[in-house]
Amino acid sequence: MSSIALHPPLRARRTSGASLAPVLRHYFRLASRVAPELARRQAERLFTTPPRPHSAVSTALPARRETVSVGRHDIAVWSAGPAGAPAVLLAHGWGGCGAQMGTLAAALLAAGRRVVWFDQPGHGDSRRVRVGLPDFVQALHALNATHGPFDAAVGHSLGAAAVGLALRERAGFGRAVFIGTPASIREHAQRFSARIGISPRVREAMRRRIEHFYAMRFEDIDRIDALGTVTVPALFVHDVDDALVPFEHALRLSAAMPQARLLRTWGLGHRRPLHDPATVAAVTDFVCGHAELPQVLPALPVPAPLY
Repeated sequence: MSSIALHPPLRARRTSGASLAPVLRHYFRLASRVAPELARRQAERLFTTPPRPHSAVSTALPARRETVSVGRHDIAVWSAGPAGAPAVLLAHGWGGCGAQMGTLAAALLAAGRRVVWFDQPGHGDSRRVRVGLPDFVQALHALNATHGPFDAAVGHSLGAAAVGLALRERAGFGRAVFIGTPASIREHAQRFSARIGISPRVREAMRRRIEHFYAMRFEDIDRIDALGTVTVPALFVHDVDDALVPFEHALRLSAAMPQARLLRTWGLGHRRPLHDPATVAAVTDFVCGHAELPQVLPALPVPAPLY
């Protein structure tokens, strides 16, 4: 840990959801044919560079601001709540920020928890560098050492995937919540490649370079069967209308974990579960160990019509 300072109300920024322009896809299709090495370098840069925020939002949570240094990363961290209370770690996803977890943080603080949230490596107030999923996992292990132990970890999107990988590596989280979690980095790379228009040959060259950098193969990251060794209570929250991460990813992941439960939401997409009051209440109840949880939100009326 390199520095500690009290921080004013947390600030963070919204990120752009704009899609890549058709002209970019046209460029990468052409570059894949005539200059594949150049296309590989440029595609790899896009794949490993978090999108820049374009506007700012803030939460009203007073929190202690710290910086945790690990490897090539300086991670901006915030914590709040009683020092001796059970602790919860909140991990945002790709292109997000710690403040995205503000609604959850407020609910958990109201439930008497100590809450720690942070900007992922390469994001927000953390030092801006090119990053990948292994950097997210490294950050979780570092925060577990500096701010843990954690009674629970809650992750969103790629931050949730990192929670799963950290648990496979014996991170000592007492329970875990996975919100909108992707099940495969290889499938993520394929969707990215299709979106920008690089050829399969360039895509595979990019994969090999990233695997070499991190000394970790995509197929090893994607070993869902390894979740069978994770025996902590887990809750998967996934929206049926999630356009970024298909709902069937939650089915695959939750089926692999022996103590996993699945909460299906409707009409919230990929990010709104982080702010939906009913979903936040269910996540808070699970983190606090309450046994009764809904299986579907919004709750079906009785008698229920067909969805």
